[in-house]
Amino acid sequence: MSSFEYRNGKLHVEDLPLEDIAREVGTPFFCYSTAAMVNAYNAFASALKDAGVKGTIFYALKANSNQSVISTLAAAGAGADVVSEGELRRALAAGIDPKKIVFAGVGKKPEEMALGLKVGILQFNVESLPELEALSEVAQKMGVVAPIAFRINPDVDAKTHAKISTGKAENKFGIDIPRVRKFIERANDLPNIAIESLAVHIGSQLTDASPFKDAFERLAGLYSELKQAGLPLKRIDFGGGLGIQYNDETPPDLSVYAKTVSEVVQGLDAECIFEPGRFLVGNAGVLVTETIYVKEGSNRRFVIIDAAMNDLIRPSLYDAWHDITPLQEPGADTEISPCDVVGPICESGDTFARQRPLPPVKAGDLLAMESAGAYGAVMASSYNSRLNAPEVLVKGDKFAVVRKRIDYDTLIGQDLLPEWLSS
Repeated sequence: MSSFEYRNGKLHVEDLPLEDIAREVGTPFFCYSTAAMVNAYNAFASALKDAGVKGTIFYALKANSNQSVISTLAAAGAGADVVSEGELRRALAAGIDPKKIVFAGVGKKPEEMALGLKVGILQFNVESLPELEALSEVAQKMGVVAPIAFRINPDVDAKTHAKISTGKAENKFGIDIPRVRKFIERANDLPNIAIESLAVHIGSQLTDASPFKDAFERLAGLYSELKQAGLPLKRIDFGGGLGIQYNDETPPDLSVYAKTVSEVVQGLDAECIFEPGRFLVGNAGVLVTETIYVKEGSNRRFVIIDAAMNDLIRPSLYDAWHDITPLQEPGADTEISPCDVVGPICESGDTFARQRPLPPVKAGDLLAMESAGAYGAVMASSYNSRLNAPEVLVKGDKFAVVRKRIDYDTLIGQDLLPEWLSS
């Protein structure tokens, strides 16, 4: 994580010591690096350009929907891949052109479709016949045409965690290739529908490039076949899924990924869409936390911190690994010993690491959970009536709080008492 490095013994984010931010903001808090996000975006865009691929990058908001994160990537040139009305409204609020917005997801409601049609988004990624029929009905009532992509399920094993795999036949996403023609026939019978694209997304955090190649070849083959049959297709949506390094993974080489795309789109005359999320923001963020206690058990040492599973649920949900780094650089001869790093929530699952080798940690020491820019704050909750971890954006030697920590009155005030209790 080049935007996070030790300087003079202190862990910095760009040109700021993280401990200085902690002193002002309090812990726990999420911290994002502008440079890391922009560098990741530029690396993706450059790889496509070098491979001769004309493509547009649509940032997948589900990875991190903080308004400042969206705006940072929009300023770099990104469009938006959204999966809810809320995300659509966030993209619009960040100034993203509706023609650079794709609406994905299996459960779009009519009112969400109506908003997308009203503002004129680029396309809806359709995943079922009932959705197709509902979209046609909404578009007909509004007197507009709904541009659609059929999201294809290529039955390719993404070789990633089962809970973030989306391209196998047993997953809830997409349309099986043998059923595509049935969908086309139905779409042609329905009013106010324009088939413009095919889409695919086989999963998240892919570290093996071969599933991309398999899925993209199947998608491109289908695109060519349908276009030759007279279907007026314009675009191929290649989805996202590129993995990042959390521990010892080796993510796919961007140039190899881009070359794969270049090879499959040869001669297709298709615009290309890409929807990275985690790749752009995952390694651009950390979760900074303070050690509350160190508990010595009979055969284990527990480092109890003030961040918890409600702040960063990935370790509890996926057994996910996040590097844990002291904000003060350990000496070269510091003794390393295993410990369990746990949060204060009343769940045994509130555990960030088991028997993780760490230097000595004492109460008051600050730690950074690395690679927390994706699926961190965006998946947080107030479980145990805990206040949210604020979010901070850094650019050079400046930082700003981009989501505040609410207070307890605000937290409790979200609940309303019925008349028979309020007296």
